[in-house]
Amino acid sequence: MISESETQTAAVKPVKRGPSSGKAPASDDNISHNLYGQRLGRKGRDTRDRIIAAANALLARPEPTPMTLSAVAREASLGMTTLYLYFTDLTELLLAVLEPVMATAEEAYLQAIRDRWPDETLGEHCQVFLLSYHAFWLRHTRVLHLRNAMADQHDVRMLAHRVASATTLIGLVVEQMDASPDDAGSAPYDMATVLMSGIERVVTMATNMDVQNLISGGRGAENARDRLRAAARLLELGIRDHRPVR
Repeated sequence: MISESETQTAAVKPVKRGPSSGKAPASDDNISHNLYGQRLGRKGRDTRDRIIAAANALLARPEPTPMTLSAVAREASLGMTTLYLYFTDLTELLLAVLEPVMATAEEAYLQAIRDRWPDETLGEHCQVFLLSYHAFWLRHTRVLHLRNAMADQHDVRMLAHRVASATTLIGLVVEQMDASPDDAGSAPYDMATVLMSGIERVVTMATNMDVQNLISGGRGAENARDRLRAAARLLELGIRDHRPVR
């Protein structure tokens, strides 16, 4: 996987193809019970939601705020003992924050790649997909960057979340190559893995303006758009190269 660290869409008409499932069903275990196995009533559910809302409030602060369980407890006006009834550590809390975020991925960008892109409009579709994926990252920048940073620090659960998200996209790119995503040792799968690894890296850079300004001499937003277009072009070339000649 990769390391961590406006838009103009084309009007294109997709050709319908059978859907591939990219969403895992959410478990209700953490929602219906606390960490002692006690069933949550309305008050317990409200407290859990209050903790998640506090985490989201910290993530939304314009100035970087240290994301710690103690900071979340203060934001929620709760004691640490109460917080630990619902979340054992920061990873568990952030995974709860990520759950509704990833539930929007289908509408945000996955649906843009599920239908087979015709050869004649392939480049336009690649642009639309990249812009949609970038827009999703812009909306959820802090929590996605935090997930990746924690995964890079060998947080196994965050790494598993990151890999699962990437695997869904890799499989859909393989299908755009008219190949099977079940063959993980195939040339199309290898190419799709490299492409999506690079695309994620480009998007993480494009949503970190400090990085953009450092490497772009103050032209961060403009250069970010240029790099997104370049990534879309590489995606187009990779798909074309692996589609069977008809």
